[in-house]
Amino acid sequence: MFSGKNILLGITGGIAAYKTANLVRLFKKSGANVKVVMTPDAKEFVTPLTLSTLSENPVHSQFSDEKTGEWDSHVELGLWADLFIIAPATANTIGKMANGLCDNLLLATYLSAKCPVFVAPAMDLDMYEHATTKSNLTILASNGNKIIDAKVGELASGLVGKGRMEEPEAIFNHINNYLKEGLTLKGKNVLITAGPTFEQIDPVRFIGNNSSGKMGYELAEAANRLGASVVLISGPTKLIATKSIHKIDVISAKEMYDAVHENQKTADIIIMSAAVADYTPKEPQKNKIKKDSDNLQISLKSTKDILASLGEIKTDNQILVGFALETNNEEVNAKDKLVRKKLDFIVLNSLNDKGAGFGFETNKITIIDKNNKVDKYELKSKSEVATDIFNKIISLLK
Repeated sequence: MFSGKNILLGITGGIAAYKTANLVRLFKKSGANVKVVMTPDAKEFVTPLTLSTLSENPVHSQFSDEKTGEWDSHVELGLWADLFIIAPATANTIGKMANGLCDNLLLATYLSAKCPVFVAPAMDLDMYEHATTKSNLTILASNGNKIIDAKVGELASGLVGKGRMEEPEAIFNHINNYLKEGLTLKGKNVLITAGPTFEQIDPVRFIGNNSSGKMGYELAEAANRLGASVVLISGPTKLIATKSIHKIDVISAKEMYDAVHENQKTADIIIMSAAVADYTPKEPQKNKIKKDSDNLQISLKSTKDILASLGEIKTDNQILVGFALETNNEEVNAKDKLVRKKLDFIVLNSLNDKGAGFGFETNKITIIDKNNKVDKYELKSKSEVATDIFNKIISLLK
């Protein structure tokens, strides 16, 4: 949800400001670009150096640099942001926001922002319950701001009551859920396999293939952007998935089979894009095989067919998608696989197409569905291919 998003965090002068360091980390780990704007009083509770280090950006707090006189444009900050979170928001700042007052850089930026604004109040319980504060929060909400309500808890005064700023993790989840609202796959569970499997011959050698896992990871990212809960079962790759994607690392075909079957029952959509080894050594050696002859014979046995096993147990409410990488009789072989494995559709790509197959950033696919409808696509980036595949899935859901 946050990958590539520009997040502006506004921090005001309350004790809860110390928690914002963790909030910056959460946004950064999720792939967001983060900038921080502080009121002068906020610096008494958390240092700009800490926030600058964590956000990897300079912290903004004055209209101009005291040494150089260079202007810090609140307009540019406001327009840069995709989301503006003010946390903690003190009673003082909330009052000024509600009444259009503008005596610091944070407030000027707020009045310049065109993006959704989230406000996380923090103050003592009597201040929070005061009629003026309630009125100001009502005004902010009526102006389109999203209020992340304070929680009951121990306050800085020693009292226990409502006024405690929501915890960083809860703020992060609140905004994440907001971004998912209205997304096509919100509420859907998507299971995706990616990468190769390695079948051990001995402790240092294996049977594998050239799959990078790139296509499967792009599918997982696309599903995540569409609001789905994503489980990505990955063979050995060097790729990194977005934090909100639940990644399960496996090595062998058997491990992938087991992980898939542990997660398939809750999946609404299953996409098997992994290049699973068809064979595995019958008797993997416990010790390294020494090179003591010119010939070596290894007896192999078939691995369990994960895709076929899913076709046998899939429910009417599940969508099952398979991949076919072919070198000859491409469409004939893909259609045969589609029927045999009881798929909703199959994604065909050919090693004969330039720029498609293993190791490329691009792919050229043909989608064939169970009604024998064939859609051919031009060579595209794998990210764009993932979008095409999910457009097909969404059309089936409708």
